[in-house]
Amino acid sequence: MLMLSGNTSAKYFFSFACGQSKVFLLPSSLLTAECPFLPYSAIYLKNMVTQYWPDREPPPGEAIFPFNIHENDRQQIRDNIVEGIIRSPDLVRVQLTMCLRAIIKHDFPGHWPAVVDKIDYYLQSQSSASWLGSLLCLYQLVKTYEYKKAEEREPLIIAMQIFLPRIQQQIVQLLPDSSYYSVLLQKQILKIFYALVQYALPLQLVNNQTMTTWMEIFRTIIDRTVPPETLHIDEDDRPELVWWKCKKWALHIVARLFERYGSPGNVTKEYFEFSEFFLKTYAVGIQQVLLKILDQYRQKEYVAPRVLQQAFNYLNQGVVHSVTWKQMKPHIQNISEDVIFSVMCYKDEDEELWQEDPYEYIRMKFDIFEDYASPTTAAQTLLYTAAKKRKEVLPKMMAFCYQILTDPNFDPRKKDGALHVIGSLAEILLKKSLFKDQMELFLQNHVFPLLLSNLGYLRAR
Repeated sequence: MLMLSGNTSAKYFFSFACGQSKVFLLPSSLLTAECPFLPYSAIYLKNMVTQYWPDREPPPGEAIFPFNIHENDRQQIRDNIVEGIIRSPDLVRVQLTMCLRAIIKHDFPGHWPAVVDKIDYYLQSQSSASWLGSLLCLYQLVKTYEYKKAEEREPLIIAMQIFLPRIQQQIVQLLPDSSYYSVLLQKQILKIFYALVQYALPLQLVNNQTMTTWMEIFRTIIDRTVPPETLHIDEDDRPELVWWKCKKWALHIVARLFERYGSPGNVTKEYFEFSEFFLKTYAVGIQQVLLKILDQYRQKEYVAPRVLQQAFNYLNQGVVHSVTWKQMKPHIQNISEDVIFSVMCYKDEDEELWQEDPYEYIRMKFDIFEDYASPTTAAQTLLYTAAKKRKEVLPKMMAFCYQILTDPNFDPRKKDGALHVIGSLAEILLKKSLFKDQMELFLQNHVFPLLLSNLGYLRAR
């Protein structure tokens, strides 16, 4: 029995048997109560759609066609699934969005061009209750084309000529409202934008004027204050709060734009003009906000790990360009010693994991898959780039680490951080005669003795 959609009085369910659909109407009073079977019905529908949606030919030598969903049933599903996503509870909605993705993959635009008009209708609704569901539907449309080549994205580009101005206007109207539902909608719009531009920037959709509006939106979201009441929530749970997730996606976008389309000399020819405009117009303004976030972290204010990671990723691009480096240069020593170094040191959560499961601690510290979202890895990369590209960074950072390692009274956790820094910069150090000639003596005097430390994490480092 498969939930699809409905109006205010009833919802449709389907039972597929031998290719024939049977429609049952259930009263809304039942569906608004706790219905334990609804999520399971949605999972069943998802499995049916993903496996049996497209027509299939019989295997060679056989005359019997394999089972697939009948076209009458498919049309019924197409007609109702958007409404189903809009009106369903979360546990059901997540399954229905996966159904929609599979349907779009097979049927859009050829068999189902009307999905664009249907999503647009609900996006324009005066009822804000329909906005989240319609944005989730639009997200599935964009995700279907996210990894396709630019020349294969024409159906999406045509659709986004309608949707991109619409969601830009919507997020501008939502920005002053920091309530949970408003920020949830903003986050979903950011996810749509990221999926649209992650691998190909559609220049036919984003001219200088529209991009300026978008960049101001991103800057505002990154810069705005997270509600103070969130500080009462356990620190382990805070990264999952919608306010921090919204910031993360805004940062994810600007870091990606800078890395892939905004760095002259590192872009393909179609993005060269945009890259110069980005660097000249947006790069410094966004970086100013990120320096503020790092300063908040330096002053022991809470910053979500993924927000910190994406801030490091953006600054890693900024180190290379003179216009952004000029702004960053006066702060780089404080960033290196008070922020990057702090992130690279052994922490309370490391201690907890080390005591509970040393093997898991080692795995996490040296697992490349953990590196993808790690602020520690992003900090390490930023420090490496700065030391390699800007000559004043390396001597000051090495002097800082040397002071820590040679003072027996320093916190062992800081010694771990100093070893981490030196290990991260080893490739550069071995190419600099000033440091290369001293490394053997340095290791003998200050590193090898730590192999006898009674602290396991120092021996592991």
